[in-house]
Amino acid sequence: MSSILEICQDVADLATTQRPNDLFDSGSQQNSTFLSVAKDTLDSLMRYGDWQDLTKEAEILTVANKTVYPINNIVPDFYCILNNTIYVKDGLEQVIGAITPEQWMREKYFNCPDADIKFKIQNNAIRFLTPPPCGLRIVFQYRSNAVCVDDKTYEEKPRITKNSDIPIFDEHLVKLGIAWRWNRRNGMAYEEEFNDYERELHKKFGTGLATEDIHLGGGDIDLTDVGVVINVKTS
Repeated sequence: MSSILEICQDVADLATTQRPNDLFDSGSQQNSTFLSVAKDTLDSLMRYGDWQDLTKEAEILTVANKTVYPINNIVPDFYCILNNTIYVKDGLEQVIGAITPEQWMREKYFNCPDADIKFKIQNNAIRFLTPPPCGLRIVFQYRSNAVCVDDKTYEEKPRITKNSDIPIFDEHLVKLGIAWRWNRRNGMAYEEEFNDYERELHKKFGTGLATEDIHLGGGDIDLTDVGVVINVKTS
C-alpha cells in the first residue's frame, strides 16, 4: 500500500502540478493544501458508512448499581455503535435500544419495571434505563474512527500524523477523493473527477457489505418463520 504522501504525489502528477514533498511543511501552501484535502478525504470516508474494515466488537462488564458506562473507557477508537448488535454475551437476550427520548421517558416514568435491559447513548456514554445485573458481559459492534495505520507499527490512528501513514481505505478510492477536492480547492473544474469518485465509492462500499440469502420462491414471507426477530428474546 502507498503512503498518504505517495498518493498525494500521484494526484499531483495527474493534475500536472508541483509534487508535495512534506505534507506537514506548514511553510508551503502546496503541501498544506494537499494535507488538508487528504484529511478531508479520509474523514469523509470514515463517516460515510459501516465499512467492514472499521467494524469491531467491544465488551462491557456490568458493575453493581452502575447505569452509566463512558464509551471512551471501553473503546477509545469509538465512532458509532451499529444498530441491533448489543447482546448479553452469557445468554440469548438482546439488549433493547438505543431507545428514543420519548421511549426513555415513557419507560422511566410511566411503565412498570420489567426484566428487559434498555439503554440509550448520551454524552458519549451508554446509559442503561435501570442498573443491569452485576457481572453481565454485554457485547456490541461499533464503527472505529480509524482512518490510517502507522507504516512501522501498523497501529490504527484516527488522523494522519506522518507522511508515511497508510490509509485504511482503498488506495484508488483515496486518490480519487483527493483529486476532486484538490481541483475544487484550487478553483478548477472537478465534476468529472467527482463523478469518478462517487462511482468508485459506491462500488467499494457495496462490495464490503454483508449480504443475506434472497428468497426467490415468491409469495409473502413471514419474518418469524425465517428467524428475523427484532429486540426480543429468541429461543
